[in-house]
Order: sequence, then structure tokens, then C-alpha cells
Amino acid sequence: MKSIIEDIKNKKFKKVYLLYGEETYLKIQFRDKLCNALNREDTMNYSEFRGKGQDEGQIIDLAETMPFFSDHRMILLQDTGFFKNKTGRLADYMAELPDYICMVFVESDVDKRGRMYKAVRKYGRVVEFAAQNEKTLTRWVLGILKKENKKITKSNMELFLSMTGTDMGNIEQELEKLISYTMGRDIITTEDINTICTAQITNQIFDMVRAVTARQQKKALDLYYDLLSLKEPPMKILALIAREFNMMLQVKNLQLEGCDTHMIALHTGLRDFVVRKYLPLTRSYSTTRLQSAMDDCISTETDVKTGRLTDVLSVELLIIRYSSKMSY
Repeated sequence: MKSIIEDIKNKKFKKVYLLYGEETYLKIQFRDKLCNALNREDTMNYSEFRGKGQDEGQIIDLAETMPFFSDHRMILLQDTGFFKNKTGRLADYMAELPDYICMVFVESDVDKRGRMYKAVRKYGRVVEFAAQNEKTLTRWVLGILKKENKKITKSNMELFLSMTGTDMGNIEQELEKLISYTMGRDIITTEDINTICTAQITNQIFDMVRAVTARQQKKALDLYYDLLSLKEPPMKILALIAREFNMMLQVKNLQLEGCDTHMIALHTGLRDFVVRKYLPLTRSYSTTRLQSAMDDCISTETDVKTGRLTDVLSVELLIIRYSSKMSY
């Protein structure tokens, strides 16, 4: 990211850029920085290609067209799939890009073994926008709150991030709501966060699994019915339940190996505060029981695919089984 900022600051642009990764917010921010620096408003010398199925020949022909009263011609190519599918002419053309051109590829996923990726890395600049860690997100949120003269405790910051997830775009939206809701006050409270912030589906799944673990069967089923009322497919709910049990199993195994919270976070890819949420849940299960839960999730999926049970009923029975008063 710093390399792009330096390119813009020095007005020395690469002929081709690849911006990719799961952090969409940052990816779009830097896409726009490049586009604006190269004068996106100059419609004579700016072109966009979006989506799969683009004609490589058309893109190359456009790149070969000299800019009109400008030093640069910019071509933005977004979600083209060129970095996942085989490309011939365009990959070869990366070595022949004219000095006036600036191609900017914006992709969600890439194949680093592919010719296009290797060509762009050789002749241009490749920047990955990965999900940001807890420390970075906290610092970013605190910076925004400081500008608005707002304060928040560490525990409430963790609560906020646990509800929003790590997607910076979603965090920004929820933060705007929170700032507006607390207008006239400088302290953001737990009640503010619980009242105004929308929990992601994965967090609602976590709450449901937590209710299952606490053997609060009615609450677990109520949460399940709430998810169904939100039009969440039962098989998606099942997949997320399986993910929760899998994460609990990983956390428990690492804890048994003597790993502390931070080390568990590094091994699992979770945030430290998320690990701290899982730790109390793992105490209710043995590793054998957690593995059985994973196997039962697979069996449940099989029952649906073979028509033995309906999707809604199969997941409901799984929740009932693991939220019963039986000893683990």
C-alpha cells in the first residue's frame, strides 16, 4: 500500500497494477486513489472493463491507442477473472506495454502460479489487501472516533468488532450509525453498541452455538428460527455451525498443547478477542465430543442430500441433540 502512495506522491506510475485480496474496503480505496491521480474525469483517456468474458484483443487495441492531449491512458479492469483463467495474448502483452499506459486490475482472487500474475509482478506492481489484524482495526476505529471526540473502552471496542466482523466497509457503516446515535455524548457504551449495531450472521450463529453449549435449548432454537425468518438457508446455517465446532476443536487442542491466547490466534487466524470468546465454550466439550459434533454435521448434510430429512428439520434436530441436558 505504501508503494502505491509513493507512486502517486512522486507521479511515477507503473504500467500495470494488480490490486487483490479479501479486504474490499482498502482495495477500493486504493483503486480510487490511483484512478483520481491519473485523472479519471478525463473520459477521452480513461476506460473501464468490468466482469468476466472480456475481449483480450479489444483491451490490447485500446492500450495501443495513444492518449489524447495527456501523458497517460488509464484502463481499469475489475473482476475480469484473468488471474484465475488461462490468458494468452494479454499475459504476453505485459512485456510490451507502452510507456503512456497504466492498467489497473482489481480482483478478489488470483492464481499466483498463473502467467498473468507472474507477468504483472514482473512488469508492474502487485499489492495484496488482506484482512486487517485486530491491532490495525482498533487503531483505525480509534482514529475515526478521536476525530468525532468519542471515547470507547477496550472491552466495548472488542464487543463492537465482534459484532461487525473484520470487513472494514461494514465497520465503517456501523461506526457511522454509532456516531450518529451517540450525538451529544462523548462516551460510547455497551448499551449503545447492542442497540444500534447489527450483528453479522456469523455472530448470530456464534450466539446460537453458545446457547447450545449452555444447554439453553429454547434460546438456541429461537435463534435458529430467527435466522430462518431472515431467509438464511438451513444448509448455510449448518455450514456455519460446523465451522464453529471446528474452531472450538482447534482452540481446545491448542489450549491443551499449552498455547496462550495470542499463540492460539496466530495458529487459527482468529483475532485475540475472538479466541477469548471461544475459550469458555470449549470447557463444555471434550475433544471427542467436538469431533463427534463435526461428524454429526456431515451426517446431517448427507441426510438432506439423500432426502432422508428436510433441511429445516435436520438442522433443528442437530441443535436439539447438542443442547439437551445430557452430559458431555
